[in-house]
Amino acid sequence: MNGTAGNSGFPGLNINGERWFPSMRNFEESIADYWGDWYCDSECGKLRAVLMHRPGPEMDATTDPSAMRFKGRIDGDAARREHDKVAEIYKSHGVDVHYIDGYRLDRPNALFTRDQILNTPEGAIVCRPAMEARRGEERFAAEALAKLGVPVIATIHGEGIFEGACAMWLDRRSIIIGSGCRANREGIEQVEWVLKGVGVENIIHFQIPYGHAHLDGLMNIPDRKKIIVFPWQVSYDLCRNLMDMGFRIIENPVVKEVKETFSINFVALEPGKIVMPSGNPETRKILENEGIECMEAEIPEIIKGWGAMHCMTAFLKRDPL
Repeated sequence: MNGTAGNSGFPGLNINGERWFPSMRNFEESIADYWGDWYCDSECGKLRAVLMHRPGPEMDATTDPSAMRFKGRIDGDAARREHDKVAEIYKSHGVDVHYIDGYRLDRPNALFTRDQILNTPEGAIVCRPAMEARRGEERFAAEALAKLGVPVIATIHGEGIFEGACAMWLDRRSIIIGSGCRANREGIEQVEWVLKGVGVENIIHFQIPYGHAHLDGLMNIPDRKKIIVFPWQVSYDLCRNLMDMGFRIIENPVVKEVKETFSINFVALEPGKIVMPSGNPETRKILENEGIECMEAEIPEIIKGWGAMHCMTAFLKRDPL
């Protein structure tokens, strides 16, 4: 049908109009053609690209660490050296490291980019921090995503609060969502609506304990169908759900390492290979006994901000498992 007078029924008129049919390729199928190769549906698929923020002048300008929820004052130069070493480990394993720049001088927590976005198979959800001292960090994350060509498929808005570390991918159809002081009902509902739209069918809810911020201080996934947990602050229902999905539950009861030196807050470089904070020999032994290859990086200065590798790394691209 070409709209010419010969077949339009209106002699002498060339009527075109919207007599055609749209492409039925979904967003995930076409994202690489028009946006870029961005994808995430796991915590341990081969890591290809990350978004980070190298501590800048905002770290040097911090005069009241307690207002930022820091353990103590962070030495900016030391934090930058530590951050660079982690980035070099990523790069040496073929990971593209992208950076966010331009943060306000009163936002030293911007180091922890994991909280600012949650990436999905179809693009990023830009989050909304709970702390007033972190509000606005997400604007600069959104700018960096736009420059890279990562689709922003949602932003948390209204009364919603949600930080990226309150979610943990299990597989293409399954995710853990944590509620607590960093993720309220309104924020979670917004995230769930988006996730269901990209094909997530199994959302496991977990109430983050009082006095704790995110999931990645209590659990992490170092390998296919393996999850390490701090056994006294995860629920029976969570573990039962994971076991029903075929996950092996690895317990880490070493309180000092979990709570003080952030031994669970690691990043998987690929299935069965992680980079973790140094100074956690008992946790490393537990992981190695499970067949996990462990690399270490010294980040004692960064840990003063109550975060480690997983907190400072937003995943932009992981290979599907």
